[in-house]
Amino acid sequence: MKIPEKAPVKKEPVAEKTVQQPEPVQENTVKTTKPLSRQGVSSGFSINSFLNKEEKEVKEETVVVRTENLPQNHFTETDLQMEWNLMLKQLQKRNSFIFNAVKAFKLVKSGEHTIKVLYPSDSAKVEFDKIAGEFFNHFKTKVHNHAIEVDYQRDFDSLKIEVVTKRKIFEKFIEKNPLLKDLDDLMKFDLT
Repeated sequence: MKIPEKAPVKKEPVAEKTVQQPEPVQENTVKTTKPLSRQGVSSGFSINSFLNKEEKEVKEETVVVRTENLPQNHFTETDLQMEWNLMLKQLQKRNSFIFNAVKAFKLVKSGEHTIKVLYPSDSAKVEFDKIAGEFFNHFKTKVHNHAIEVDYQRDFDSLKIEVVTKRKIFEKFIEKNPLLKDLDDLMKFDLT
């Protein structure tokens, strides 16, 4: 096999080019009224406005609902207890924290248009206030009585959670049957 020979490369004469000097450019300075860069987003908090803040009066508006034209049908204690138990069942599935706070509440019909709510503690009442509007609005429309008023009362008896021991149970039986005390003296029961 024969390798072809390289052809001789001819060099062309390089013509010298004259390099032209750039002409001096005149710089025109233009001042703008708006910044050329993008403005930052304001956070909505101004230290200056916070320091110069004046206290404004907060006006509370009371809404007066006239119940004259709304229905005022009769409802019973049974209606109230059924709806309250239904609400507790729904609340147990939906929000167990609020359910545990309000399950000790007692709702009692105290007048023709009055419901007395007995609550054990103020912290439980705060949790009840979260669902009270929903419950009472539902109950008012269910029984067609929009003149219902709610009366809150603290129930100190329901807050007591007594630890029941065998001795206390036996003492309650002694109150019902005093002969058990004689039996205890005779037999020396271990009720610890």
